[in-house]
Amino acid sequence: MSELEQLVQNRVRQRIAAGEVAVSMIVRLVHSIEIATIAKTCGFDSLYVDLEHSAFSLQTTSQICIAALAVGVTPFVRVPGHQPEWVSRVLDGGAMGVIVPHVGSAADAEAVVRHAKFPPLGGRSVSIGTPQLRFRNWPLAEARSVMNRETTVVAMIETPDALARADEIAGVEGVDIVMIGTNDLCAELGIDGQFEHQKIKDAYARVIEACGRHGKATGIGGLASRPRLIEEFVRAGARYVSSGADLSFILSAGAARAKEVRAITVA
Repeated sequence: MSELEQLVQNRVRQRIAAGEVAVSMIVRLVHSIEIATIAKTCGFDSLYVDLEHSAFSLQTTSQICIAALAVGVTPFVRVPGHQPEWVSRVLDGGAMGVIVPHVGSAADAEAVVRHAKFPPLGGRSVSIGTPQLRFRNWPLAEARSVMNRETTVVAMIETPDALARADEIAGVEGVDIVMIGTNDLCAELGIDGQFEHQKIKDAYARVIEACGRHGKATGIGGLASRPRLIEEFVRAGARYVSSGADLSFILSAGAARAKEVRAITVA
């Protein structure tokens, strides 16, 4: 392994390659870099800054990604759209992967790969001295090769039409993980909030099968409140789990502690 390969490590990729589960948390509330060390202390492999559902700036996103790189937590970013000005800029800012919502077809997935990967896999413009490279200028061919391999593309399936095209989406070269956005898929299927519905189980079975056929990983999104279902889908073959957001962690732990203290009987 070269010096650059040792430097650029993608924990999610390593976990999945080893047949293990990669566990991630969403950053949607905490704007300061401490969240990266908190994620490390909690034992997460990865975090992803949620630009789709937050008011975070690219500057804040980059700072969190850089902090995550420093402590050994793999930073991803969920971008709000497929456009290159989102995909390539968050990668230039330090992200090791992009989670892209509303991927509805192979053409959508191909566009994302084109924006996320350097030639020959894609058309991403070369930016030297990025945070992932510790701001050093490595030989260009080596840097592009390593970054193409280590940069993760996660395509989110969130509609029935996208689900019907799961096989073609999973078959796109450069897509690494196909993740179901369970909340949005429930809503689109007319079963809002019914995570245990057979349609959802069928959806996961379909995506897991498609990913297995193409050597890709299946991701679980939106099921943080349903650990039994997460276990069921992991046992079925899913390998990337979005396990909840910073806000939900604070709320659940805070509510539990308040309830515990409130239950103390006053003599």
